[in-house]
Amino acid sequence: MTMRPREQQYKVDRPLYSVDSFEEEHEKVYRQRKSLLDHVRQYFTCDARRVKNTALSLLPIIGWIRIYQIKEWLLSDIVSGVSTGLVAVLQGHVLGFSPSSRYFSWEAPDHISVGKKLSVSRCCGLMIGFCGEPGWSLPEGPHDTSPGFEGLSRDDQSGCWWPPHSRLPHGRAFHAGPFPVLCLMIGSVVTRLVPDEGPPMNITGFEGLSRDDQRVLVASSASFMVGLMQLGMGLLQVGFVVRYLSDTLVSGFTTAAAVHILVSQLKFVLGLVVPGISGPLALVYTLEKIFVQITSTNICDLVTSLIIMVAVFVVKEINDRYKAKLPVPIPIEVIMTVVACGVSYGFDFKTRFKVDVVGHIPQGYETPMAPDIDIFQETAMEAFPMAIVGFAVAFSVAKVYSVKHDYTIDGNQELIAFGVSNIFGASFKSFAASTALSRSAVQESTGGKTQVAGLLSAIIVMIVTLAIGFLLEPLPRSVLGAVVLVNLKGMLMQVTEVPYLWRRDKPDCVVWLVTCIASIFLGLDLGLAVGLGIELITVVFRAQFPRCSVLANINGTDIYKDRKDYHYINEPEGVKIFRIPSPIFFANIEFFKTKLTEAIGFSPLRILRKRNKALRSIRKLLKNGDMEWTTGMLTSSSGLKEDDEVEGRDNKEDLDLPVNLKDLPIKIDWNRELPANISVPRVELHSLVLDFAAVSFVDISALKGLKTMLKELVRVDVEVYIVACDTYILEKLHACSFFDDEVRPSIFYLTLHDAMLAILEKHPEASEKSSHLEKVVTTATVHYRSNREKTTPGPETKF
Repeated sequence: MTMRPREQQYKVDRPLYSVDSFEEEHEKVYRQRKSLLDHVRQYFTCDARRVKNTALSLLPIIGWIRIYQIKEWLLSDIVSGVSTGLVAVLQGHVLGFSPSSRYFSWEAPDHISVGKKLSVSRCCGLMIGFCGEPGWSLPEGPHDTSPGFEGLSRDDQSGCWWPPHSRLPHGRAFHAGPFPVLCLMIGSVVTRLVPDEGPPMNITGFEGLSRDDQRVLVASSASFMVGLMQLGMGLLQVGFVVRYLSDTLVSGFTTAAAVHILVSQLKFVLGLVVPGISGPLALVYTLEKIFVQITSTNICDLVTSLIIMVAVFVVKEINDRYKAKLPVPIPIEVIMTVVACGVSYGFDFKTRFKVDVVGHIPQGYETPMAPDIDIFQETAMEAFPMAIVGFAVAFSVAKVYSVKHDYTIDGNQELIAFGVSNIFGASFKSFAASTALSRSAVQESTGGKTQVAGLLSAIIVMIVTLAIGFLLEPLPRSVLGAVVLVNLKGMLMQVTEVPYLWRRDKPDCVVWLVTCIASIFLGLDLGLAVGLGIELITVVFRAQFPRCSVLANINGTDIYKDRKDYHYINEPEGVKIFRIPSPIFFANIEFFKTKLTEAIGFSPLRILRKRNKALRSIRKLLKNGDMEWTTGMLTSSSGLKEDDEVEGRDNKEDLDLPVNLKDLPIKIDWNRELPANISVPRVELHSLVLDFAAVSFVDISALKGLKTMLKELVRVDVEVYIVACDTYILEKLHACSFFDDEVRPSIFYLTLHDAMLAILEKHPEASEKSSHLEKVVTTATVHYRSNREKTTPGPETKF
């Protein structure tokens, strides 16, 4: 091969290769394939290197803490941790369940209120905040989310010191917390075992407990079971399922989640009392209740919220614009929280303006509690979908931040992290955690660099819970809602992706729109399921109905492109090049056969039957003396009689067999006019090239259909060439006894150009007749040596 970089040209002088001739000339390396048993043995093999890698995978903090850049990252982590911690304290406090309340009313600003019959003490809300972040980041706040180990995205504050092994230390932290869908699912289990009316289910562990304590026991035991399932799935490497959550689906889903958060904050911003609503159309019903009460808006709450939002928005824009000059982002959330607390206390907002404030924050921690085995048996069926939904939602949010900040996340690592987090949290009367959307947004937008920010937020929750919670009691809840709304800007701005997706990839745009709309109106759980279903349908349609094409040679090159896309192309007469751009399997084999028939312009089976029918008629006429062979051709003295046609129709068993000319004195040219009014459609095609470069696999069902189609083509004298076929597909063809006397391994060629040169060598008239197609004076000369005459250069072939 000669290369001329300055001229941007290269010339290749090599033999023409079929697959068989290439393997004869070039010896392959024998590779012994590992069996399933070999993979199992390797998986359970233990050595020092694997122990080290496993330890770093489960506790990546060991790896990245050594390269932690204190000067560059510490200040940002402190600001982010304090800001997120304050939000976690207030949300955790609001999140609790009042024992006297009939409904589990979740009012955490980053979630929708959830109406379910469930009574859990108010401190359980904070428990989810502390236990989740520390178990996930190290024991975080005493009651914010179930504890665990750091997993997921560094921006999605979930809390666990188990960041995935691939995570870089400069990533943010995912914040775990209670999620409305999980609360609904846990609430349904609680009300089934401990209903509002009537006796609870007969469970030994309920003896001597009040109704509220029974419900706490059910919620924590179910959460413990969820954690066990997530941990088990992580250890069994089931995290690959998250690969089906595309960036488009995740973007639409998180945008819908941001809309839910926005609506849930309106009641705080407006100072209204809106009951929690769940289920499909919950967002519409919530908006309806808000607008019905719009005249009762608390002006002080509204003005306070507007001032906070404007101040936070302006300072955040300053942080973004001058982030290169600022040593650390201005902690505007912390500043506004402190200022709002002071102003509210000084002017007595609660008494004078009827402003809803945070109020009393309980101090201390819940005592640990063992789960109940009987409850495990009763909740196992419900726990599995909880484990799946909690993980899928959290991973979706984490993926948004991983794409934004360019780091990877490991699904198996996250399952383990959430599993341990939920197990630890459930032991302290917490319930299953997923993602805390608003806290994740706050931590990311305030400049958090590493999981240290998550640890600091846990410490803030701990300090507030143990000592200084009373300082936050006069803080208006509208302040927290305003802070959350501003931090949703990034997620809500994802809607700007829609025009781009519509112009570039309409199926992806449909996935985005359907996921977002379904999640908004049906709820996040059903919306995620609908989006995943639509995404899988688009994948199936793309694989089942690929864009097949007929290729042609670009004049002056050895390049072949879709003939519809270029002007100056060369198509040798009697040759078709058909490209299949997808795997061939049971669902698309018929589509493939249909498209191929359209491309070549005839049905091989129909032509074969016509020829066999014509042979019957010819043999009948020869036998009766009505036809004879003279000077190399057949002549007939009479036409085909009607009874001969009837006889042909009565015996159709052999019409699909190869054409048999052995008993005839000459070889019939089917493209010439036949005597005795015998009509057979002409076939101008003599060579068909199938480009398998994009075919990644062929299943058994498709093999049968492919072989049948190739036989039909061979039987009507069309030579078939298959090019660029994957080695593993060839091995499968040999293993499945694909080849026989009609379909031979010699039809496979290394490249498309090798096959074309072989065709033009065998049919030189095709090259001569196609010369009139050239519309430019440029020609490409390809030197090749025939494998039969490797020592002597072959003729020059020009396209």
